[in-house]
Amino acid sequence: MNWASGLLWGFVATIALTTLSAGAQGLGLTRMSFPDVLGQAVTPGRDRAKVYGLLIHGALGLVYALIYAAIFESLHSARWWIGAVLGLAHAIFVLTVVMTVLPSVHPRMASDHYGPTAKRALEPPGFLALHYGVQTPLAIIVSHVVFGVILGAFYHLS
Repeated sequence: MNWASGLLWGFVATIALTTLSAGAQGLGLTRMSFPDVLGQAVTPGRDRAKVYGLLIHGALGLVYALIYAAIFESLHSARWWIGAVLGLAHAIFVLTVVMTVLPSVHPRMASDHYGPTAKRALEPPGFLALHYGVQTPLAIIVSHVVFGVILGAFYHLS
């Protein structure tokens, strides 16, 4: 595996994904900020949570970029459309599995079964993260497909 290429383009792809997600939130297309949700898993302070969450999200982006790189290597091909397919699969996994399980493991998130408490005040995302807005699934899909396209287009096989 070409670690340097995977990490470089993973960093670029993660910046693009995070920027698109923040843009979607800023434009009112979604109320979800995954860096904020991640950060609140490690600290109750909302301002610090955003910083910690951004760092965690960045690290996870690099890990996923290396997973994409391993898949490209196993296929002996890195193309933009392969990255797009991987990004779509990644987004579907996030929307259907991660968002459904998140309230069970997040210390500050209410669940669909148990309402909010003083400690668990974050709204649960629900299936397809629809509790954060009806356009949230589209925002997540687009940002993850762009992540994959960048990796597929620019990753250099070893």
